[in-house]
Amino acid sequence: MPNKDTSLGALRILLVEDSPEDAELVADQLLDAGLQAGFECVDNEAAMRQALQEWTPDIVLSDVSMPGFSGYQALAILREVHPQVPFIFVSGTMGEEMAVKALQQGANDYIIKHQPARLPSAVTRSIREARSEIERRHVEEELMRAQRLESLAMLAAGLGHDLRNILQPLLIVPDLIRDRSDDPKITRLADVIAECGRRGHEMVDSMLSFVRGSRQPSERIVLQRLFQAVGMLLRSSMPPNVELHLEVSDDRMVIEANYTELQQVLLNLSLNGIQAMPEGGRLSLVAERNHGTESGQVRIRVSDDGVGMDADTLQRMFSPFFTTKADGTGLGLVSCRRIVESIGGLIQVRSSPGVGTTFDLLLPLHEIGTAETGQQLPAIRPGRGERLLVVDDEATRLSLLGNALSSQGYRMRLASDGAVAMRLMQDAGLPDVVLVDSGIPLLSAEQLLLEMQAMGYRGPAIVLEDAQVPAFGDGQAPSGISVHVLPKPLEMQRVFRAVADALGTD
Repeated sequence: MPNKDTSLGALRILLVEDSPEDAELVADQLLDAGLQAGFECVDNEAAMRQALQEWTPDIVLSDVSMPGFSGYQALAILREVHPQVPFIFVSGTMGEEMAVKALQQGANDYIIKHQPARLPSAVTRSIREARSEIERRHVEEELMRAQRLESLAMLAAGLGHDLRNILQPLLIVPDLIRDRSDDPKITRLADVIAECGRRGHEMVDSMLSFVRGSRQPSERIVLQRLFQAVGMLLRSSMPPNVELHLEVSDDRMVIEANYTELQQVLLNLSLNGIQAMPEGGRLSLVAERNHGTESGQVRIRVSDDGVGMDADTLQRMFSPFFTTKADGTGLGLVSCRRIVESIGGLIQVRSSPGVGTTFDLLLPLHEIGTAETGQQLPAIRPGRGERLLVVDDEATRLSLLGNALSSQGYRMRLASDGAVAMRLMQDAGLPDVVLVDSGIPLLSAEQLLLEMQAMGYRGPAIVLEDAQVPAFGDGQAPSGISVHVLPKPLEMQRVFRAVADALGTD
């Protein structure tokens, strides 16, 4: 009675055999043993290549010698097309030397036709071993990918810190420029610098959010304005043989998202489209209401008529580190999908070789509302000679803060770490207010404030805090000191107001 074994599922078996009777005998032996299988038989190279192109077998069973074709040729073809598929010789003429040669060339086993009792177990074992090997390699690849992402996260964290320090002057300097000039051209230049600084910081945050999975703050984005900005950036790098088409069906369409991240998505997809059209073509960005859904959605379509993608590339395009570009990182499309999905959207792709590619971004739609007029904040009263101590290990930011606050009428003392701050207070006395960066070396911000409290300090403290690194490890500020937390990146008007509020002069 056959031993039913359905754990392998329905098998697809390719028989390389020139004798229909022998092929039928092999199939009957496997079916009688309880295996569930479908069979296809070929007896020449062209037929085998055609079969392997149309489907992937679970195993190949091959005779050794056939007119005009051999089992060794069949083995070489299989290893070329599907290296992981097991291969077993089933022959009536295989001696010991031929068997050894077959195993050396990559066959998984050999069976003598006139002694077929071992065939079902050999087939079962070979398929299980092949599947186990594929699963093992898949696990190893996932582990390697996870390790690379972890390394990327560590690199991004360090790079993000350095980039924030480099970009910080772009937020501080514009206020200094405005205070020193009434020239409208100079103030407009200051506004441009400040905007670049803000967007630069948002790009750093976006990079960190990719590796950490955090959400960035959203804002109301008018798609018409976003398309204008993206179009301006694209035209600066557009090849002369590529035509750009921008269309927003309704200039009132508004979505809720992070501006920099969404702009990054459109630029990434657009640049990919441009690179896919080396001979030129048309790149289209179209935004329209998605009328096919009950809830309000906007469809942003980015399409090109470039080289397109085959089915294998389409299947793997969102896998981390998969890329078809010689200098690509394989993270661009992964980042695009993460950003779209983080705002409740969906990204769809259609592509055909030689026809082009279309990306559809389906995003929640927000109708534009009546513009809100914010209340004007009262003017910030300048300092009256109050003593300020600023403690920051970033030299550029420390210098800019010192100059800016000094210009407001405060008397400044600057320290690059907690130890220097302690010496300054021992020599010149306690300040009226202290500004301290949460990441200073030697003494932490919390330790410095505790030491100041022990020296008799009861004034306010302003702690400059990174969003990813809380100022106080246990979540508690020292009691007896009024602590104001000011998130970075810093803008000087916020710093001026924070100091005025802490001193009670505003």
